Amino acid sequence: MRQRTLLLLLVAFVIVGSIFVIVTKKTELGLDLQGGTQLTLQAKPTAKVPKITLEVMKGVQTVMEQRLNGLGVSEVVIQLKGSDQILVQLPGIKDPDRAERLLGDTAQLEFRVEKAGGMPGEFVKTDLGGSDLTNAMPESLANNGGWEVAIEFTGPGGEKFAKLTGDLGGTGRRLGIYLDDKAISTPTVGPEFAGRGITGGKAVITGMKNAQEATELAVKLKAGALPVPVTVIENRTVGATLGADSVRQSLYTGIGGTVLVLIFMIAYYRLPGFVADIALVIYGLTTFAIFKLIPVTLTLPGIAGFILSIGMAVDANVLIFERTKEELRAGKQLFTSVEAGFKRAFTSILDSHITSLISCAVLFYLGTGLVKGFALTLAIGLLVNLFTAITCSRTLLLTMLNFPSLRKPSLFGVTDPKKATAQAAQQ
Repeated sequence: MRQRTLLLLLVAFVIVGSIFVIVTKKTELGLDLQGGTQLTLQAKPTAKVPKITLEVMKGVQTVMEQRLNGLGVSEVVIQLKGSDQILVQLPGIKDPDRAERLLGDTAQLEFRVEKAGGMPGEFVKTDLGGSDLTNAMPESLANNGGWEVAIEFTGPGGEKFAKLTGDLGGTGRRLGIYLDDKAISTPTVGPEFAGRGITGGKAVITGMKNAQEATELAVKLKAGALPVPVTVIENRTVGATLGADSVRQSLYTGIGGTVLVLIFMIAYYRLPGFVADIALVIYGLTTFAIFKLIPVTLTLPGIAGFILSIGMAVDANVLIFERTKEELRAGKQLFTSVEAGFKRAFTSILDSHITSLISCAVLFYLGTGLVKGFALTLAIGLLVNLFTAITCSRTLLLTMLNFPSLRKPSLFGVTDPKKATAQAAQQ
């Protein structure tokens, strides 16, 4: 009895916690539901990288993931397409030009020096570049409202920078900071740094017009350069109108199917069916709360996985209640039949869930994008179902049997057990 009370408290805690999470947390929607930007980029070979291989494309994919993570874009889809293309989906990003600037630039950072005795503005390359950086952060200038990017060098990079600025200090020659062969800043090193240079392994890049420009530059520098240049071959914005229609249709379908299932369970299984309906509601609340906590980005395939898992949740209760009815028909006591029903059905439920989880794991590992979303939502639903079908249903059903008026085999869809046993013997 004490154990059952603790389980009831646990179920109540899960319900309250799930409702709190659902109300307070934002639902992440995928590109197909909330709209956004989709880019298709094509890698171009260079003299250093004459052939685009799978390893090169994986390197491009990694750098793009780091750039988007640094920008704070969540739940992006970045997947390889063909031998030299990559598909990027950015849910919620409605500015395709900004996405193209962020991902389309190679971001090859170079430090150049103005040539001594040469024409003004003639810069030559040095051995200091983007690979010598460890960090880059946008910073606001309090005095004039401008923006700059603070950069940090590696140990050897800091030594190179100190020597470079020491040679330029007081000469009037400028230091050129280039990104993809475009000068973004050409400061003059003051005479106070002559000989010793700028030490400490830190510097700033000035000349940023606004916070967005500074943030984009910092993200590119921190993520590093792409191994090869890329060209945007398709840039399109996906509207949210289709997404709203899809959400509405999916919602209607899910609600309609769930209501039919709830009615069927009560009509066929009666009291256990009513308990299964309560457990199904708990299952839905808990699963959706977990989606928001992780968070899981909901897409149309993801919603399909969630709806499919509802069907499997009902299937687990069907196995349990059919086992219980078999025990009652055999003439066993009500409490004994219920316990036996849960115990004997558990193995079948566990086996079916394990095989389904294996399928989800394979889909998630080998699939991409929307397929992963389907596998993830289905897997979460299966795991939650083990809790609701075994713990919630069993605890609620045994609690209801404490009321004498509910201890009737007819409420379990079984006629008089002794009569049913006699009829089975005659057959």
